[in-house]
Amino acid sequence: MKMSPEFVKAEQNMQPGVITADGFLGDDTRPLVDIIDHDEESMVKLGLEFETLVSKMHYLLEEGQKGLGEPVTVDGQWIVRTDEARGHLPSPFEDGIFRKVNAEVESLENGKPSGKKLLFTDLSLHLINKYHFFEGKGSAFRVDPAQAKEVLHL
Repeated sequence: MKMSPEFVKAEQNMQPGVITADGFLGDDTRPLVDIIDHDEESMVKLGLEFETLVSKMHYLLEEGQKGLGEPVTVDGQWIVRTDEARGHLPSPFEDGIFRKVNAEVESLENGKPSGKKLLFTDLSLHLINKYHFFEGKGSAFRVDPAQAKEVLHL
């Protein structure tokens, strides 16, 4: 993939201090398209479909919101806690504004918390679904595909 003007602008918007204090790239110094290409390759190797992953994450986010900030058990397989901060975040691709909703999903093993967790946001879902962007390595809200597969039982 090559860096289109849209991706050049998005990468600029992902820098620390532009949209968020820490940005979207963490300590990953690779170009945006290389980060995306690598994660797309990881998804293929893991046998994961983007639609399946995003659908499961969206489902768990919605179920978690029913707890109004308190942890809820979903389908006997996960403990989900969501919280919402005031305000909104624009997409670094300048294609929408998203609520500041965070979801923490922990898988259960034999009915007990496993310690295996996944943290993501409303904006994360959009970026993964539309751009296959999981955020850069070292980013606080990076969704690692292998970790997602394990936690979400995919």
